[in-house]
Amino acid sequence: MVEKIMVLGFILLLSGFTLAQAQDKIVDAFKESYAFEKSGNFKGAIDKIKSVYQADSYEMNLRLGWLSYQASQLKESLDYYNLAINLKPYALEPKFGLVLPLSVQGKWTAIEEIYLKMLQIDPQNSVVNYRLGLIYYNRSNFEKADSYLEKVVNLYPFDYDGLLLLAWTKLKLKKAREATVLFQKVLLNNPGDASALEGLSLLK
Repeated sequence: MVEKIMVLGFILLLSGFTLAQAQDKIVDAFKESYAFEKSGNFKGAIDKIKSVYQADSYEMNLRLGWLSYQASQLKESLDYYNLAINLKPYALEPKFGLVLPLSVQGKWTAIEEIYLKMLQIDPQNSVVNYRLGLIYYNRSNFEKADSYLEKVVNLYPFDYDGLLLLAWTKLKLKKAREATVLFQKVLLNNPGDASALEGLSLLK
């Protein structure tokens, strides 16, 4: 009985040592991958992660999604980001990552769908609300843009980007008083701002 306990203890000790070694190898691979990335060697950075790759690792798939995007390997980037999303369905960062290769491909409808899903998880996310507002503004869907941009400015009342885009949206909606107030707030944030001055000149 004592011998069995000793053997079991030895096996557990050996197993723990092996796991620690494996973890050290992964940490080293990430460290070297960052060094390659910093030097612009994205292939080297990718290869380092692939040398320790585990399909069920959220972190590895997320990193490979980013590095593949940096290396202009758009299909691979999409695949890795989707794997990360499947592993962590409520995580926002892989969805932000997924938008990168899609934007290069001009797939704005797919991007819109991703942002709408993200808002189901985090309705107050100012970045997502702003980007959706920008998408709808660029489509000249100013009513729709307005609702998302209002949320941004309610959350961050002195944010330059939110104020400026909402001001232009109000101008397009012919809401002159609101547009004027917003353009004036932009000038408080960035005195002499050319876009705000242009907007105010159109309201005269």
